[in-house]
Amino acid sequence: MKKVLFSLLLLVALSPIVHGQGCSVCTKTAQGLDNKSANGINTGIIYLAFLPLTIMGTLGYIWWRSSSRNA
Repeated sequence: MKKVLFSLLLLVALSPIVHGQGCSVCTKTAQGLDNKSANGINTGIIYLAFLPLTIMGTLGYIWWRSSSRNA
């Protein structure tokens, strides 16, 4: 269990390094757009983030609920 937790934490810790270069590209693209297009990009980012965050939240809630029952 400790190895799995360590691997997961390591993966999360290294994730921004891999995906960090996309932020500057999005910023430069959004700077050249009008306000309506920039709002569309922000809405798209929220839309794409919704499903993974919902899945993680649901799994976390199930895990918390099952661990509180066992205690």
